[in-house]
Amino acid sequence: MNIAIEKQDGSPDADLKCVFERPQALSDKPFHYCPGCSHGTYHRLIAEMIDEFGLLDKTVGICPVGCAVFAYEYFETDMIEASHGRAPAVATGVKRSLPDRFVFTYQGDGDLAAIGMGEIIHAAARGERITVFFVNNGIFGMTGGQMAPTTLIGQKTTTSVDGRDPRTTGQPIRVCELLSSIEGVAYLARVPLTSPKNINTCRKYMRKAIRAQLEDVGLGLVEVLSPCPVQWGMKPGDALHHIDESVVKAFPPGEIVDRVSATAK
Repeated sequence: MNIAIEKQDGSPDADLKCVFERPQALSDKPFHYCPGCSHGTYHRLIAEMIDEFGLLDKTVGICPVGCAVFAYEYFETDMIEASHGRAPAVATGVKRSLPDRFVFTYQGDGDLAAIGMGEIIHAAARGERITVFFVNNGIFGMTGGQMAPTTLIGQKTTTSVDGRDPRTTGQPIRVCELLSSIEGVAYLARVPLTSPKNINTCRKYMRKAIRAQLEDVGLGLVEVLSPCPVQWGMKPGDALHHIDESVVKAFPPGEIVDRVSATAK
């Protein structure tokens, strides 16, 4: 849509227009997410990539159980709701039965790294040609703020009221580093969604993760470090600063595995 820009006196300025378009792959359904959450940003980025690669009519997305349980309402593509943690298994079935489709899963840290750890590990080991969009906010956001596999040491949650203690609950799981030893993985990257610059970096990473599937190289995954202001008990701006100042120390951003670039034609 074209939005006319007004002059200081309130009259329209015919020489200047702000052009902003909703991606075709993104529906006009208002997001249900809490203020300051990055799910909406990541949804838009996924929709932009679907448009950019011309995949609107060839995409099948797999929804998680978690804050994004209603993701099927936000994309103008075929979507399937998976049982908790089983998105990679469902995606495997879709991709193997319909190999010409672009298949992606959208998963949070509880869905992927807790109950679904077995599914993502073995999908990676098999080198399934799927693309995983992974949201790491370090907490179970939908169910009340319980400790997740990615919760930071010392972080207070409803199930670690004094802060996570590594002696009893272990260390945070770094999914990208964990999967990096598996040969079936074609691309792994992590980026915080905390600034326009990082959002552009995320687009670059997402393109490679998608190419890993389209070029038949292997599994691709992009992990975004996302704020959860409500369950963290922070203001949205403070939550973003927290990611840049603390979360990235436990989860370093960057490309962890890249077997895609060498295949570029």
